[in-house]
Amino acid sequence: MRQYDPHAIEEKWQKIWEAGDVNRMLPLSDKPPFYVLEMFPYPSGDVHMGHVRNYTIGDVVSRSKRMQGYNVLHPIGWDSFGLPAENAAIRQNSSPVVWTYANIEKQRASFKRLGFSYDWSRVVITSDPSYYRWGQWIFRTFWDRGLVERRSSPVNWCPGCKTVLANEQVVDDGHCWRCKSSIEKRELEQWFFKITDYADELLDDLSELTGWPERVKQMQANWIGRSVGADLRFTLCDAEGEPTDETITVFTTRPDTLFGCSFFLLAPEHPLALRLSAGTPYEAGVRAVQESVAAATTIEREAAEREKQGAFTGRYVINPINDEKLPVWVSDYVLMDYGTGAVMAVPSGDQRDFEFARKYGLPIPPVVVSRDDPLLAELASATERVLDEVPWSEAYTGPGLMVQSGEFTGLAGGKDSEGSAAVIVWLESRGLGAASVRYRLRDWLISRQRYWGNPIPVIHCEDCGIVPVPYEDLPVVLPLDVDVIAGESLASHREFYEVDCPVCGRSAHRETDTMDTFTCSSWYYLRYTDPHNTNVPFDALAADAWLPVDQYIGGIEHAILHLLYSRFFTKGLRDAGLLGGTNAAGLLQKGEPFANLLTQGMVKLGGETMSKSRGNVVAPEEAIARYGADALRVYILFMAPPDKDLEWSEEGLEGIWRFLNRVWRIVYDLTGERVIDSEDNLLSLYDESLSASDAASRGAELTRTIHRVIGKVEDDLARFNLNTAIAAIMELANTISAYIKLPLALRDERLCAQAAETLVLLLAPMAPHCTEELWNEVLGKSQQGSVHAQPWPEHDPRKALAETVELAVQLNGKIKARITVALDASDDEVKAEALKAAAAALEGREPRKVIVVKGKLVNIVA
Repeated sequence: MRQYDPHAIEEKWQKIWEAGDVNRMLPLSDKPPFYVLEMFPYPSGDVHMGHVRNYTIGDVVSRSKRMQGYNVLHPIGWDSFGLPAENAAIRQNSSPVVWTYANIEKQRASFKRLGFSYDWSRVVITSDPSYYRWGQWIFRTFWDRGLVERRSSPVNWCPGCKTVLANEQVVDDGHCWRCKSSIEKRELEQWFFKITDYADELLDDLSELTGWPERVKQMQANWIGRSVGADLRFTLCDAEGEPTDETITVFTTRPDTLFGCSFFLLAPEHPLALRLSAGTPYEAGVRAVQESVAAATTIEREAAEREKQGAFTGRYVINPINDEKLPVWVSDYVLMDYGTGAVMAVPSGDQRDFEFARKYGLPIPPVVVSRDDPLLAELASATERVLDEVPWSEAYTGPGLMVQSGEFTGLAGGKDSEGSAAVIVWLESRGLGAASVRYRLRDWLISRQRYWGNPIPVIHCEDCGIVPVPYEDLPVVLPLDVDVIAGESLASHREFYEVDCPVCGRSAHRETDTMDTFTCSSWYYLRYTDPHNTNVPFDALAADAWLPVDQYIGGIEHAILHLLYSRFFTKGLRDAGLLGGTNAAGLLQKGEPFANLLTQGMVKLGGETMSKSRGNVVAPEEAIARYGADALRVYILFMAPPDKDLEWSEEGLEGIWRFLNRVWRIVYDLTGERVIDSEDNLLSLYDESLSASDAASRGAELTRTIHRVIGKVEDDLARFNLNTAIAAIMELANTISAYIKLPLALRDERLCAQAAETLVLLLAPMAPHCTEELWNEVLGKSQQGSVHAQPWPEHDPRKALAETVELAVQLNGKIKARITVALDASDDEVKAEALKAAAAALEGREPRKVIVVKGKLVNIVA
C-alpha cells in the first residue's frame, strides 16, 4: 500500500471538513457544554510558532472533549483594533484597514491549514462595526452605572506610539509594552473606567479561581495591592513655624512607627511643594528636584538602587502623636499618584527613608527594635526619645518591640501589630487619624490618541457639556478614509468630529480619542456565545449557559492586563443584569469569566524567544511544507510540557514525522496489508520463528498496554501533560510493533482491530488529518463517521494489570536472584519460589526469617 503523504491527506480532509461544517457547535444538545478558548490573535503579521503552540493546545482540548461526549464551543476571532495593528500597517506603508483584513485572511488560511477545529460561523473581528457597536454600548452602560469618568491626570505618554498608556502597559523599567520607547509623564484630560470600584471584589475572588496558576493570581493580587493601615493628619506650620488650620493627610501601613518619624516628604509634583517654598531661598532647590524627575519614569524613581534626590521646603508640619515639628522636604521617590503624594518619613523603619536621611544628615531615631538587638536593652524602658541615631547599616523593617514611643513603649511593633492597632485607636479617639485601606490599583485609563480603535461615544457641547451618544445612535462608525501615513487622525477629520448635540441640536464636537484595545478583548468571550445578535451584545441565557469558559489558554504576559480587565468587565456586566442569573454557574454569578487557565510557555531557538528582530524565526509554513501540519502539531506538543518553554529542534520535528510514518505502517500492518516504498520494498517483515507461545504472551502484553495507555492518555490530557500523553501513545506503538512481527496465522484479528482503532483514536486530537485518513480509508470506518466524532476508547483498569510480576530475592540485604510469580500468588508460594532460587547462595544454612514485600522483593535473613 502507498506510503504516508501528509500534504495530500491534509488538503483532502481540510476540504471535506469545511464542506461539511463539521466543527459547528450544536446550539441545542443533551450533551454537557464545554467552552474551550485560546486568546485571540492580533492580525499584525503572519502566524508564528507561538500561535501554533497556543492554538494546537486548545485544539487538542476541543477534539478530545468532543470525543469524551461534550458539546464543545471552540470559536476564533481577531483582536484587530489598536496599536499593534496600526503600527504594523504604518511600517508597511499601508492603511490599517487594508493591512488588518489582509492579515486576517492570511491567518485564517494558516489556521485552517493546521487543521484547527474552530466553529467558523462564530468568528468575531473587533474592528467590525457589528462588534464594536456593542463595545460602545457597554461604554454607555458603564456610563449609566457611574463607572466612566473624565478627568485631568498625569499620564504615561509613549512618544513612539504617540498615545497615552495605562499603568499596566508600562513595563521593563518604564518602557512601552509595545514599542519599548521610554515613557514620559504628561498632564491630560482623559477617560477612565473606574475599575477601583471593584478592587476588593477583584482581590477577594482570586481565592475562587482554583483552576488558575498561583503565579498569575499572585501577580494580580500584587497589582491590586490592598494595604491596610491608617490615614494620619499632620498640621502644617506657617513661615514662622506656628501651627495653622491646614492639615496634610498621609497613609501608612505602620502607625506603630509614628514616634520614629523625623521628617516629612512631598512628591515634587505635589501642589504644596512650590507653594511652601515660593519666594524663599528654598524655591530653587525644590524646582531643581522637580526638573530632575520630569523625564524620569515611575519605575526609575522607585528603583531601590537610584540615589535619592531631595530639597528642604523651609516649612514644617506637626506630628499628631507627640507634637514634634518635622521639616518638610520634597523627594524624587515619593509619587503623586500613589497614596496622597505625601509620606511620613521613618528612616529607622524604611530603607529609602534611611538612605535619604543618611544623605541629608537627618535624624534616624529607633522606634521598633528586634527582640534580639542589643539596642533593646538600652531602650526597653525609654518612653521619651533618648537616641536620635541607630548603629545600623540599614533600616529594620521586621517585627519587634516599640521603643521611645510614649505610652506605647514595649508593645509589639510591626505590620498589623498590637502596637499599630493601639496607635490607631489613640488617634481616632482624638480626631487625628483613622483606620484606612488603600490600593495600588488605579482606575483604567482607556483614552488613546490614535485612529485605529473603537471611537469613544461621547459628544462635547458648549451648552450641554459632555453628552453620551444615545444608544439608538450607536455605533459611532470609524471613518475608513483617514490617511495615517500622511499624519491624519480623527482630530483632523471634520466629517467625523463635526456633529449636532443630541440634546440641544446645536453644533458640537465629537470625541476624537479612541478606546484602549483591551476594551475590545475584555468581553469577546461573551460575544462568542451569541455572535449574530443585533439587539444586545449577547443573550443573557446564552452567556449563562456557556460561561465561565471551562478552559482558557494564553500567555503569561496577559496576567495583569487582559485577564484583570476581563474580570472587571464581567463583574460590571453582571451588576448591570446582563449575565450571572440564578441559573448561571456559581463562578459566573461572582463575575468570573474563566474557570481554568493555562499559560503556555514560549517557543525558543538557541535559548532566545523566536523573534524577527533576532533573526531566529522558523516560519510554520516552512515546517508544514517539509513535514506536514500533523507532524508540526505533534512535535510542538511533545517537546515540552505546555506551561514550559520549548526549544525548537529540526531533528525533533523530523523524528515526529518518522513516528507518524511508523503509525501509518503499523495500522496497515494490523489490517494484514504491508506498506511498500517507492521501489516496492516491504517496509516491515514477519518473524517466522515466533511460536504460538510467543503469540499468547505478546497478545497478553498488548492487551494490558492498550488498557493502561488509554487510561494514561486520558489522565494526561486532563492534567495537560500532553507530552507524556504522546509518549504513552509511542509506547503503545512499540508494543503493537512487537505483536505484528507475528505471522498472520498466529494473530488474534479482534485484538489487531482493537489495537489499530485505539492507536488511531488516541492520536486523533493531536494528528487529526493522518488519523482521519487511517480511520476512514484504511480501517474502513467511514460508515461510522469522522474519527473525531467517535467516542473516546474505554479501558478496564483490571485488564491493565500484569498477570505476573518479577521480584528481587535478597539474602541478608544483597540481591542473589530474581523470580517471576503470579500476581495473585500467596506469600507462602512466593517464599517457596524465593528459597528455591536462593538455595545455592544459602549453602545449606537455615533461614531465620523470610520477608515478602508485596510486588517488590523477598528478603531472606540467614
